[in-house]
Amino acid sequence: MNVLIIDDSRTMRRVVRRCLVESGHDALQIVEASNGREALAVMEEQLPDLVICDWAMPVMDGITLLKEVRRLDYRLRFGFLTSTATAENWRQASRLGAEFMLAKPVLTEDLCRLLRADATDAPVPS
Repeated sequence: MNVLIIDDSRTMRRVVRRCLVESGHDALQIVEASNGREALAVMEEQLPDLVICDWAMPVMDGITLLKEVRRLDYRLRFGFLTSTATAENWRQASRLGAEFMLAKPVLTEDLCRLLRADATDAPVPS
């Protein structure tokens, strides 16, 4: 599975990477980007299976990236890992096809659920 982690915090990208690796999922290929514009460049090279994206980033934020991903009709699983995991943000993201919204700090068990093919029980804000 190819996973793209997008966050302007290098430390947060490392934390998410470590959690994913510790999940024990076989054959993970993880790439990173620090904002939405960088992420689009990565997606042009190779489309990931799963995108884990921060909401608030410079250059291009997460919701703008999601809109662009949908405009380009990229077929991938997309969701947010953010400190702004509010019900309103979730409503906006889910209308655009986001599958999940996790609140920071992240739990390894939540990331493990995302790696499964069926993410119907993926966390969302209430």
